[in-house]
Amino acid sequence: MNRFSFFTAAALLTLSSAAFSHGNESHASSAPATKEQKDWGIAGDAYKARRTITLRMTDDMRFTPDHFSVKRGETVRLRVENKGVVMHEVVLGTAESLKEHADLMLKFPEMEHAEPYMAHVAPAKREDLVWQFNRAGTFDFACLIAGHFQAGMRGTFTVTQ
Repeated sequence: MNRFSFFTAAALLTLSSAAFSHGNESHASSAPATKEQKDWGIAGDAYKARRTITLRMTDDMRFTPDHFSVKRGETVRLRVENKGVVMHEVVLGTAESLKEHADLMLKFPEMEHAEPYMAHVAPAKREDLVWQFNRAGTFDFACLIAGHFQAGMRGTFTVTQ
């Protein structure tokens, strides 16, 4: 086995074991979302969503699309589909908040969380995240499962005036 193949195989094994350590169960809750204002918006009410944006996650550690735009004040249903065979998640935030959380996930890969700006999606499943984008700017989203963020599994969204 050449050196490149060995390192590629080792990296994939490391990433897959980190993903499985976070579990393959959804963290979705049927309880109403706590509405806490964040820099990137606030939990939305599903009945107010007039548009759905589908975010697909794959085991090549990418989102499709990796950018989307919404209007300020718009409530959107983000349909998050995991097209892979390992657990993935999407977390909305700022570049700083996502980096900080990703670093924490590396230290504590078993950490569980279920905030209204996150969707933790089992392989071959989908979940909806409803968010009201009430602050203008450019923000980020990422998969923070240990190793996924570091492999480039992230994207951006723009909230226009």
